[in-house]
Amino acid sequence: MNADRVLRAELDAQLAGTDRLIPEFKKMHPMGARLPQECVAITAHEFSSMIHHTTYRIPSYAAWLHGEADLGPVYAAHRRFLQLLQWRWPAPRWVLKSPGHLWAIDALLKEYPDARLVQTHRDPLRVVASLSSLVEMLRSMTSSRVDRQEIAREWMEHIAVALDRSVDARERGAIDASRVVDLSFRELMREPFGAIRRLYERFDMEYTDAVDARMRRFLAENSIEKRGAHLYRFADTGIDPDEARARFRRYVEYFDVAEEPLD
Repeated sequence: MNADRVLRAELDAQLAGTDRLIPEFKKMHPMGARLPQECVAITAHEFSSMIHHTTYRIPSYAAWLHGEADLGPVYAAHRRFLQLLQWRWPAPRWVLKSPGHLWAIDALLKEYPDARLVQTHRDPLRVVASLSSLVEMLRSMTSSRVDRQEIAREWMEHIAVALDRSVDARERGAIDASRVVDLSFRELMREPFGAIRRLYERFDMEYTDAVDARMRRFLAENSIEKRGAHLYRFADTGIDPDEARARFRRYVEYFDVAEEPLD
């Protein structure tokens, strides 16, 4: 067994511990040595990551991270981390994902001025409901008292701040329109390959039959039917839908985000 296989096996064994503690988590966020992971795992090394206040109830930390924290040095470290990872395996591009970038668009663009961005859009009330369920599950590993309604209200404001910053960035022209694609969650779920093909075309990347076949094989091997669906209800957040709609109105109107059934 070569070193690469050993490392993958060790990581899969480590992640299996999460499955044993909270077996339902894999329905929300499957993890594996060969599966994509979010950049929050990189910025966690700088102690500046949403991974910390999703796992623990630390509202003062969350207020600092999404408010006064200087994330410039964090993204400089983020770049160094990627450089280390590709030290002996150079590649033409990195494909990264994280909702955490929404709170740090300026720092991200300063460090990666040539980045191409894809922003997915979904009814934010559904996002609040989904994330509240996920955070409740994560915090159950570390706390004997977890309150989903408290989590939902806390995260509704954090999410609103992030989405408002995304609008701010567009309005002041911080993001070159030629380097960003807006993609609706509904489109991605309904026609995933058509949506991805559109991304390739927009960024002048070749969409080959081999690429299409690999993606179809991956989805077949990692389908919702195999791991189970993540079920949640907005009603469990305890938040008035009208209040939430009002808080997110600016974002929804700017990006023309469609409302979804809440439960």
